[in-house]
Amino acid sequence: MTTLDGVTRTDQYRALGLSTFAFTVCFAVWTIFSIIGVKIKGELGLSDTQFGLLVATPVLTGSISRIFLGVWTEQFGGRIMFPLQMMITAICVWLLTSVTSYPVFLIAALGLGLAGGSFIVGIAYTSRWFEKERQGTALGIFGAGNVGAAVTNFAAPFLVVAAGWEGTARIYAIVLAITAVLFYVFAKTDPVHEERRRTGKGPVSTADQLAPLKNIQVWRFSTYYFFVFGAFVALASFLPRYYVGAYGLELTTAGVFAGLYSLPGSIFRALGGWMSDKWGARAVMYATFLVSLVVLFIMSYPETSYTVEGITGPVTFDFGISVGFFVFLTIILGFMMSLGKAAVYKHIPVYYPHHVGSVGGLVGMIGGLGGFFLPIIFGALLDLTGVWTTPFMFTFVMVAVMTVWMHVAIRRMERRRHPGLEEEKFLSDVPDQPLDAPQPRERATSTGSPDANPAQ
Repeated sequence: MTTLDGVTRTDQYRALGLSTFAFTVCFAVWTIFSIIGVKIKGELGLSDTQFGLLVATPVLTGSISRIFLGVWTEQFGGRIMFPLQMMITAICVWLLTSVTSYPVFLIAALGLGLAGGSFIVGIAYTSRWFEKERQGTALGIFGAGNVGAAVTNFAAPFLVVAAGWEGTARIYAIVLAITAVLFYVFAKTDPVHEERRRTGKGPVSTADQLAPLKNIQVWRFSTYYFFVFGAFVALASFLPRYYVGAYGLELTTAGVFAGLYSLPGSIFRALGGWMSDKWGARAVMYATFLVSLVVLFIMSYPETSYTVEGITGPVTFDFGISVGFFVFLTIILGFMMSLGKAAVYKHIPVYYPHHVGSVGGLVGMIGGLGGFFLPIIFGALLDLTGVWTTPFMFTFVMVAVMTVWMHVAIRRMERRRHPGLEEEKFLSDVPDQPLDAPQPRERATSTGSPDANPAQ
C-alpha cells in the first residue's frame, strides 16, 4: 500500500488550492515593509542605511527560518505548521502598530519575516499529495504565490492612504489570522503523516531529517536557487534605481518597468513546473542558465563611445542598449528565472522524497539569503566602479560558474552510473532510487549514490 492510496483528485486540489492561497497571503505580508516602511522611515527620521536594514530584516529571517520550519513540517505536518506559522506572524504584524522605537521595529521585523518561511511549509505539505510525475506542476502552481508581492504593491498604497500604515498593518494581520483558521479547518492531514498516525510511527528525528544535507548535491541545488530566486528578489529591488540612474527615468515609470520584470518571474512558475514534469527539470535548468547567460551578457555591456581613425580623420560612434530593449531583456530574464525556480524544486521530491522539508528548507534558505546579500554586493560594486552595469556583470559570472558546475557534476554522475553512456539519456532526471532511501550495503558499495563524490 502506498501513501497515495485512497487520495482523490479532490483531495489533491484542495491541498494545492489552500496552500497556494495561504502562501500568496504570506508573501504579501512578507513584503509589506516595501510600502509601510516609507511611512515609518519618515516618522522615525531613519537614514537610508537604517531603512535598508529594516526592509531587509524580514527577508533575512524569512530565509533562515525555512530550514527549521522545513524540519518541523516533516515531523509534525503542514496542517499543523502552516496555521501555527501564520498565527505567530499575524501577532508580530499586529504588534508593529504599538512600536515607537527603531530597535523594537527591528525585533518585530524578525517575527514578521516568518511569513517568508511559509514557502517551505507549503512545499513540504503540497508535495506529499502528488505523484512524482505531477509534483513539478503542482509545486510550480504553489510557487506562483510569489504574486503576493504584486498584491501588496497594488493594494497596500491605497490602504495606507485610507487607513494609515498602522491600519494597513492591522488589516494584514487580521487577513493572515483568518487565513490560518481557514487553512486549519479545511485542510487535511497529508497522506504521509496520516499513515504514520495509522501505523503508530513517531515523527522523524531532527538528526535524520538533516542527514541529507551532507550531500554536495543539496548545496548545488541551493546555489541554483541563489540565482533563480535570490537574484530575482535582488534585481526586483535594484532595477528601479537602475532605470532612474542609468536612463534618467521618473520613479513612477521606473517602477512600472521593474514590475514588467517581476510579474513573469512569479506567474510563469507553474509553467516551469509543467515543463519540468514533461521534459525534465535538468533540461529546464540548462535552458534557464544558458538563456540567462546570453541576456545578462547583453545587459552587462555599458554605454560606450568609440573613436577610430578613419580615412579622412577620427570617426566617433556610440553603442548602448535602448531602454525599450533593456526592458524586453529583463522580461525574458524574469521569465527564465520563474522556470528555473520551479525546476529546482522539482528535483527535491524526486531525489529526497523522505526529506523534502529539510532539503527544501536549506535550498530555500540559501536562495532567500541571495535576496539579502546581492543588493549589498550590487551597491558595493556601484560604489567601487561607478559603472551602472557591474551588477549584471557580477550576476553573469555567478551564473557561468553555476552552469559549469552543474554540467560537470551531471556528466560525472552519468559516467559513474553508466560507464558506456551509449544508452544513457543525456538529460535524465530520475535517479535509480531516491538518494535518501535505505540501500543495501553491497549496492551502495558497488554503485554509490549519484552525488556521493564530494567533487560534484
